[in-house]
Amino acid sequence: MTKISERLYGLDHLRAAAILLVLMFHYRAFNHPDWIDSIGRFGWTGVDLFFVLSGFLISGQLFSEIEDKGKINLKAFYIKRFFRIVPAYFFTIFLYFSFPFFRERESLSPLWKFLTFTQNYGLDVISAGTFSHAWSLCIEEQFYLILPLLLLMIMPSTLFRYFIVLIIAFIGVSVAARLMVWNALMAGADTASSDFWKLWYMKIYYPTHTRLDGLGTGVLTGYLMQYSAAFKKMVNNNGNRLFFLGIILLGASFRVCNEQASETASIFGFTMVAVSYGIIVMAAVSESSFLYKTKSYATSQLASLSYAVYLSHKGIIHMVQEGLGYFKLETSDNISLMICLFACILGGLFYRFLIEKPFSIIKIKVLKKIVPYPPFSG
Repeated sequence: MTKISERLYGLDHLRAAAILLVLMFHYRAFNHPDWIDSIGRFGWTGVDLFFVLSGFLISGQLFSEIEDKGKINLKAFYIKRFFRIVPAYFFTIFLYFSFPFFRERESLSPLWKFLTFTQNYGLDVISAGTFSHAWSLCIEEQFYLILPLLLLMIMPSTLFRYFIVLIIAFIGVSVAARLMVWNALMAGADTASSDFWKLWYMKIYYPTHTRLDGLGTGVLTGYLMQYSAAFKKMVNNNGNRLFFLGIILLGASFRVCNEQASETASIFGFTMVAVSYGIIVMAAVSESSFLYKTKSYATSQLASLSYAVYLSHKGIIHMVQEGLGYFKLETSDNISLMICLFACILGGLFYRFLIEKPFSIIKIKVLKKIVPYPPFSG
């Protein structure tokens, strides 16, 4: 399998696109120029792109380790995930619970839900919507916990040969779960009411078991790239074709998801978006693709800041707009938008140098002490 380090250019472009999509989507909740409504309305799919990327990258690292070592070093894996995710996340929780002026809304979920990465279950976004975007991080952390354990369980058995079927079944479980929830709770409800949206987010949009499409698509792609020479050859020979196919399918997905909480979008839309982004990820790692070959300092830097920006952007935008309003300055024009985005980048840099880099040094020291062989990248 091509090493992850060789694919950074293409994947960096996608990470940068994902965080921009999320920023545009969430910016609609603040004072904003009118054009943000049309540009940002499908920005929610940026999270799905992050899911596909995470599924692909993490599973690819695990599959490579299985091939190279014949096993998974769980201790190294969890240490690396801990130092990559937890320090910046806990610092953001500290900001939200210690400094009320950082909160973009009035009410938070209970602290224990954030600390246990279970906030995505039972999340009432209507009345406890502050730092609600941590829901996706909860799903990713649950994924990081379960995937290596699942692989360790099935590696010695014949199930590993049928891993493709298993992953497709997991995706099917999400589709079936959304179908059952829709028929039981959502069918016939007034889509204009706050109760409908509260229930839709709580039962369809946020739970892990209804959002396995993106992660599953990424894992499936990682598995095929590792274990199918024919699939890998197809990807490497058709990079640009895959990109345009993915864009066409993504456009069709957006059409289906034009009304995000419609029945068709709720049941099948997430799967369509995930598959579309999965094909685009294939293009990004294809040696024949312009995404793979094109290096961009801007996208590589934005990609490296994407996690920190994702964590902090709502609080930062809120504080900037409050500051602009205090000085009687416009908060809904393009200039204030650029100021807010620039502030988000500065916030990401703050996280990088004050939190991520110091803890990365600690991580390396810890790994050198306890890991008997050099840990895989990630």
